[in-house]
Amino acid sequence: MSRLNLTFACGDYDRTRALEDGSIRPDGIDLTYLRLPVEETFFRMLRHGEFDASEMSLSTYVASLDRDPAPFVALPVFTSRMFRHGGIFINTAAGIEKPADLVGKRIGTPEFQLTAGVWIRGILADAYDVPLDSVTYLTGGQETPGRIEKGAVSTRFDVQPIPADRTLSDLLATGEIDALQSPRIPSSYVAGDGRVARLFPDTVAAEKEYYAETGIFPIMHVVALRREVYERHPWVAQSLTKAFTAAKKEAYARIYDASALRFMEPWLNQHLEDARSLLGPDYWSYGLNANRHVLDVFLRYHHEQGLSARLRTAEELFAPESTESFVI
Repeated sequence: MSRLNLTFACGDYDRTRALEDGSIRPDGIDLTYLRLPVEETFFRMLRHGEFDASEMSLSTYVASLDRDPAPFVALPVFTSRMFRHGGIFINTAAGIEKPADLVGKRIGTPEFQLTAGVWIRGILADAYDVPLDSVTYLTGGQETPGRIEKGAVSTRFDVQPIPADRTLSDLLATGEIDALQSPRIPSSYVAGDGRVARLFPDTVAAEKEYYAETGIFPIMHVVALRREVYERHPWVAQSLTKAFTAAKKEAYARIYDASALRFMEPWLNQHLEDARSLLGPDYWSYGLNANRHVLDVFLRYHHEQGLSARLRTAEELFAPESTESFVI
């Protein structure tokens, strides 16, 4: 019996490793796994639809639903999740000692529509009294000049590009911007010369407190299918969702192995135990129902920030075949 050949572009993750090495195969599918940096994957999928499926920024995906017809259909598979308090950096001479001091400041972000930025702005507005319209946002390349938004962005907030020959990392170090919100650590912080610091010095404590108060472990990326692939083969949604779930289950077992550490983290197992204690045994959960609250909050943030034309529901995001399954 012939199998369907599909290309899938994704990062290098423990939770998808079994799909890349072929130890888990989706029912009826031969998957060609293209391991690419996330920025390249998103750009190529959004601009040219080069892959049958790929991981995709949650923000980019939600924005794409405003198009008619929407070009992608997502699965409730979250290849990236990350708390984002650690993604806010400040110039140490800008007079910023607490989050509310960001009001009135110039804040850089590589792209306004980045999922990390949506979460950071929403969290700052909800929990730290930094209204969305209280700052100026500067967009551009973080480490390389010339970055532009992957898709058109129209918002009522003050969003301006930086000079085409400058980078956000350099502007942060020189104090020409006061802060940076980014999914990547800027080189000006890594340099360690004291000009750049994190807004939350004890990032882990801030993020644990946030989770304890909200129950939110932010979702960054989903898996998206090109609509024409899904419409020709709707069974693919369930087949891929099952395979991703099985690969994640295998990763849970593989990472929690005390015989020899798989990653260069001396207290890896203890940190995993801490995560399970706080977030539960399935701390990296997939599926609609387990993540409805997280998705609802993100969708509100996305709409409030002018990135989606209307407030959507979590049910609208995913192929229905991927959100339910049989029971015996």
